[in-house]
Amino acid sequence: MGYTGWSDDFYKARETERERTGKSAFVHHEEMKSRPSYERKVHEGMNPFGVNRESRDSETNPESLAIMVPFDHTGSMGGIPLVLQKKLNKLMGMLTTKGYVQYPQVMFGAIGDANYDKAPVQVGQFESGIEMDDDLGKLMLEGGGGPYGQESYELMMYFAARHTQIDCMEKRGKKGYLFLIGDEEPYPKLPASLIRNIFGDELGQDIPVEKIVDEVRQKYNVFFVIPTGAHGGANCTIYNRWVKLLGQEYVLQLENPDTVCEAIALAIGLHEGMVDLDGAVSDLAEYGIDRKTAGDLSRALVKVADNAFVEAVVKGGLVKRGKRTEKRAVRLLE
Repeated sequence: MGYTGWSDDFYKARETERERTGKSAFVHHEEMKSRPSYERKVHEGMNPFGVNRESRDSETNPESLAIMVPFDHTGSMGGIPLVLQKKLNKLMGMLTTKGYVQYPQVMFGAIGDANYDKAPVQVGQFESGIEMDDDLGKLMLEGGGGPYGQESYELMMYFAARHTQIDCMEKRGKKGYLFLIGDEEPYPKLPASLIRNIFGDELGQDIPVEKIVDEVRQKYNVFFVIPTGAHGGANCTIYNRWVKLLGQEYVLQLENPDTVCEAIALAIGLHEGMVDLDGAVSDLAEYGIDRKTAGDLSRALVKVADNAFVEAVVKGGLVKRGKRTEKRAVRLLE
């Protein structure tokens, strides 16, 4: 998928029409809310059973970069889908106009709890245009979840690892990006029975979460984003669990959940070596982000920036925009 291009004007016109008519961007969700609970179901276009998703190069997007953005849609994360939908233009604008990524292809999805929810995994398509807004409109936002501080993030990682084909990796050996957005821990294993029921795959045994993390990281740079404000404060146990799985530079704690899109765009720009923290703050100012919020984002992303800078120095390259010094390189490499 991803054969079109992003049009900011088209997106703004659509938003204006929704405001005029009072219609929600989350069409399928509103329809399901009007039905009895036993009739509610995942939109067929978001059902992960027996499907694969592809991020492919095209004439419009000759060097595509796959970016997955699945979010926890359980009760404590209820505001995040709206943030993503309302700031689509900002996400795409920062990625493309600032040169972080020339040809992004974004897939949105949703994560619940496979033990309690009807829709523990929902997956859109990789898209470059307004179709990603259409996919958000197909989501069912249950607002449920389980009672034990865990959600089924590991199932989304399984889908990314085994049910996506991405040209950036297959053609160019370049990893895509997977941003899991949530505020709980993953389950410790993926039961074979759940894999069969949700994806249609027959496995001989359960999979430890550590194994699927290792597998998906062969294809994607995997981040876990904790929008702290969505859950009333950071939880050290949750943070430490994800740090143990991914590494500190891949776990982002945000002071303000409304900055999810900016954090994703900047993490990619930093990781790609297209900007450093100095340039990132300048870019945020251009998009109307106040100094305090920009400072909060800088602190959340400092480990991403340091890691990217060290890699650039080791490879003998330079960050393309910024003021990093040779002295800083020496300190970070010690």
